[in-house]
Amino acid sequence: MKVPLLDLKPQYAQIKEQVIPEILEIIESQGFILGPKVEKLEKEMAEYIGCKHTLGCSSGTDALLLALMALDIGKGDEVITTPYTFFATAGSIARVGATAKFVDIEPDTYLMKVDQIEKAITAKTKAIMPVHLFGQCVDMEPLMKIAQKHNLKVIEDAAQAIGAKYNGKDAGVFGDIGCFSFFPSKNLGCFGDGGLVSTNNTALYERLKGLRVHGGQVQYHHQEVGLNARIDALQAAVISVKLPHLADWTEGRRKNASLYNELFKNNPEITTPAEKSGRFHIYNQYIIRAKNRDALKAHLMEKEIGCSVYYPLSLHQQKCFASLGYQKGDFPESEKAADSTIALPVFSELSEAQIKFVAQTINEFTSK
Repeated sequence: MKVPLLDLKPQYAQIKEQVIPEILEIIESQGFILGPKVEKLEKEMAEYIGCKHTLGCSSGTDALLLALMALDIGKGDEVITTPYTFFATAGSIARVGATAKFVDIEPDTYLMKVDQIEKAITAKTKAIMPVHLFGQCVDMEPLMKIAQKHNLKVIEDAAQAIGAKYNGKDAGVFGDIGCFSFFPSKNLGCFGDGGLVSTNNTALYERLKGLRVHGGQVQYHHQEVGLNARIDALQAAVISVKLPHLADWTEGRRKNASLYNELFKNNPEITTPAEKSGRFHIYNQYIIRAKNRDALKAHLMEKEIGCSVYYPLSLHQQKCFASLGYQKGDFPESEKAADSTIALPVFSELSEAQIKFVAQTINEFTSK
């Protein structure tokens, strides 16, 4: 039995009759850049997330860049974040000339240890960038108290967390700005690159709006140097079609994760994901920890079971961040996670038989 890590074709089959007319309408109108489809999406997303404003942009990475620029974070500033995340988190900080200051992660959730944040604050610290990794929110209540106490900005990296909740509120509404990705593999993905920023601050929204189009909202008049970071109408239309299905797709992922948890519960060699109290995990990835991860990965690939390592090298060990001065051993939990975790197929269209086959293959391998 072949089990892909992700197969988007069944999802496409569900929306094909809705999305094709939307795409054809845009092609016929030849209105590809911004416009009513983008405005429609932004209104829908603001309602969905539960915030005043959202702004579509060209990618999750550009969402982070726009957020940093809108908050005037740059050379000489420090931003506290996690070393166990996708590259764009720290890459965006470096791109604006600021410095990433890392804190380690919790061993069970792989989310940043909020109780280590204050120790990392210096006179140069300007913001905290929590990452709602794999679809579960960071412990935002104490994090926001720390930010308020030290007058720090908060940028939520919610690229993997659309629809994730913390104490009933959605990811992306706690900090100054939330940043989302619509990369095709995300729970809510478009047909290319796309992203979104969210904020409850109207002044920030207006600044973001200008930064998205080269720093000026009136054509050929620029208040500052911004980015070409627009989401196009085609991608906005795709997300608008998909959005009403997201809750069902999320429940499918949660159901699949629950079945995996049940099938692995008697296997001491496997550690399943922890969903903390008060959190609503959307399982953008289903991550297990295995004692002999690399051998397990090779075995799964041999059995034609899709799997992937998120992430094989902690950011403080990346060559491009050597100038930050971190050494191996500085963030032991992040390094352990990089050495021992693996993602399994969890997309909502998986069959029960496929999940049982994956779990049986793993249980048999680890019992040898």
